[in-house]
Amino acid sequence: MSSARPRIRRTAPAGRSARLALTVPAALLAAALTACSGGAAGSAAQAGEDGKAPGTSISVNLRGEAAAPGGPVKVTLAKGKLKTVSVTAGEGGALAGKISADGRTWISERIAAPGTAYTVEAKDADGGSDSATFTTAEAEKVNKLSLAPGKNTTVGIAQPLSVVFDHPVKNKAAVEKALKVSTSNSTEGSWGWLQDYSGKDRVDWRPREYWKPGTKVTLAAELNGIDTGADGGWFVRDYTTTFTIGAAQVVKVDLDGHRLSLHRDGKQVFQAPMSGGTPGGDKASWRGTAVLMSKEGTINMRSETVGLGDAYDKMVDYSMRLTWSGMYAHAAPWNSGYFGNANRSSGCLGMSDANASALYGQVRVGDPFEITGADAKGTVAEGNGYGAWNVSWTDWQAKSALK
Repeated sequence: MSSARPRIRRTAPAGRSARLALTVPAALLAAALTACSGGAAGSAAQAGEDGKAPGTSISVNLRGEAAAPGGPVKVTLAKGKLKTVSVTAGEGGALAGKISADGRTWISERIAAPGTAYTVEAKDADGGSDSATFTTAEAEKVNKLSLAPGKNTTVGIAQPLSVVFDHPVKNKAAVEKALKVSTSNSTEGSWGWLQDYSGKDRVDWRPREYWKPGTKVTLAAELNGIDTGADGGWFVRDYTTTFTIGAAQVVKVDLDGHRLSLHRDGKQVFQAPMSGGTPGGDKASWRGTAVLMSKEGTINMRSETVGLGDAYDKMVDYSMRLTWSGMYAHAAPWNSGYFGNANRSSGCLGMSDANASALYGQVRVGDPFEITGADAKGTVAEGNGYGAWNVSWTDWQAKSALK
């Protein structure tokens, strides 16, 4: 940390001399100047002559051009009581804070961010003022993130808040503490840390049960200034997203019965014969609750991208992604002979063009697909799409870094 002194500007309270006094013994003058910087020449003598109160003088725990980020800003008044303190950043931001009960100190509620110039302005109860400036050191490495769902979207009742980090997060508790979720109806939920299918660190917030339709959700990720730990780097900005929960829709998939159905508000509104993945190997479908991740329309599906060799290379219509590993619900007219009577796909849930189109038009990203049946290769994993619903509520809570 630099030992350079904060730069101080002094202004006089109303009705006083513009040259405020530092009433300290001469032997202590050097120490006072080191902490707070110097006053105007001759000011001490003036204070002794007119008997007025001593000048306003503050010290700041951070100083110089390369102050250490990652901690709160502390402002201390040499004598008297603080009335107001403002700490503003170079780009217009500000740090809120509180004055102590004795009025001598002010501490910011948030921490100082890397690579930021700050200006401190303080006023005391007698009307005097003082100021200081400092700049924090630049971050050697910056961590970033991606958020789902997108801002101002409407999603299904199973959609979690999902945060994927560019670099490893060692200081998980500090990061999680800065992720503030608010809902319009006080929904109970919890963060859970996991590894994304990509291998990156990820944290999801899911409610205890499916969301209630109409719930409005906001995430304020107050991460600016947080060090994520070794190999992770610092956050240098905040993030936010808001979304709304849509209708209560659930797609129920029966692998053994070879049918799927869409239920809205507890009532079945659509049903179709289908063919799931071929049982007994890697081509089998997953069971458990998968969440509709995206509606991708017509896409090229190639088997080598999911480790199945050269089994297929097709343009596929009405594609609805359910996992990162490549399980979709989609149109599969080439497999029509098996709809309703056998599972013979390469892992996806195939339907006729008409039925796939009808389902595609009604489902929403975030809708759960509840998949049951013996003809499966296992349960959807937490990081393979949004598999958090396959973990008990107690076990999910245990994945929080703050529990």
